[in-house]
Amino acid sequence: MFDLGWTELLVIGVVALIVVGPKDLPVLFRQVGRFVGKAKGMAREFTSAMNDAADESGMRDVSKTLKSATNPLGTAMDGVKDAARDVSSSLRNIDADSETGKLAKERADKVKKIQASTARAAADRKAREAEEARNAADAAEAAVTADETPDTPKGDT
Repeated sequence: MFDLGWTELLVIGVVALIVVGPKDLPVLFRQVGRFVGKAKGMAREFTSAMNDAADESGMRDVSKTLKSATNPLGTAMDGVKDAARDVSSSLRNIDADSETGKLAKERADKVKKIQASTARAAADRKAREAEEARNAADAAEAAVTADETPDTPKGDT
């Protein structure tokens, strides 16, 4: 508010201690705190009154229009977000017995089937890769074991 740093506050505190005295200093700080609280309350009340007046006079609409004029891409994205929100809320309110409700249910069922099929295929692929890795490890172990066994001389028979 007044942009006071710690050093300024320290100087004010020392001067207040000297001028007021240590006995009356807590009373002074309490009164200053009450004054600051009242001032903040009045500022909050003034701000809310100004916001209410702006809402009543249509200033919010003007500021929204100016914002959309200066940032058309952001405004377009806000429109897309609003449309998506409207669509999702209207989809929740579809009557299940209507033709649209039946189609929505069919699509939801198909989506669930696709997701289940995809999850099953992923699990099968992981299992197949694990089996291939086990087979490769067994083959490598067998090769190492075969190299460690002594060669038997091929004798003359």
